[in-house]
Amino acid sequence: MAELGPVLVVIPTYQERENLRSVLTRLHAAAPDAEVLVVDDASPDGTGELADEMAAADPRIRVLHRPGKDGLGAAYLAGFARALEGGYRLVVEMDADGSHAPEDLPALLDAAADADLVLGSRYVPGGRVLNWPAHRWWISRTGNLYSRLALGVPIRDITGGYRVFRRQVLEELELGAVSSQGYCFQVDVAWRAVLAGFRVREVPITFTERERGASKMSSAIVAEALWRVTCWGAARVLRRSRAHSGGPVRA
Repeated sequence: MAELGPVLVVIPTYQERENLRSVLTRLHAAAPDAEVLVVDDASPDGTGELADEMAAADPRIRVLHRPGKDGLGAAYLAGFARALEGGYRLVVEMDADGSHAPEDLPALLDAAADADLVLGSRYVPGGRVLNWPAHRWWISRTGNLYSRLALGVPIRDITGGYRVFRRQVLEELELGAVSSQGYCFQVDVAWRAVLAGFRVREVPITFTERERGASKMSSAIVAEALWRVTCWGAARVLRRSRAHSGGPVRA
């Protein structure tokens, strides 16, 4: 961590009061020097107020309050903007519900020594998923396989949200063009990083289903991901077809 520079962990929250204190306590036990930005979307359960209390007691914690629930992607983009303004060299994505084990963070940070984007992966050797219902596992594995084939990227867990970015990735990707919300945001950003030529590495993690609170997964989130990946995949095939036929190729 010291060699690569200061670390900011961006944690979006909505209705996570039951989980936040435990996650941040475990995070700072695993990575004491990491700083945290909680991005709260006006949680009605008081998550933002709890984050403010914790920030007042710990200078490593900061809070960004947003006026309402505006999607996971928008929350992360707001957090990334703050990270770039603050001069952080490594920026981490992490869920607030405890599904991303803070104890895995040191391994992800170490991997950033020779990678631009490190993906915490459930589906590489050593990765695990605990306590998930069968239908969630099926949706995740099928979505990852479909995305990998449609987009032509060798990433086994492109939908996962436990990640470490080098600053350069966030600076050079056209994040302003990312309109994806929900978990499709993760596919969008990882794919852009691959297309831009950044070094992407997957590191095994243990993903555990939340014990408290309700999952944010919905049929609308799944539908958005399916639609967008299909459109991106179709555009990719069209570009390749034009290139092979000698026709004009547009970005």
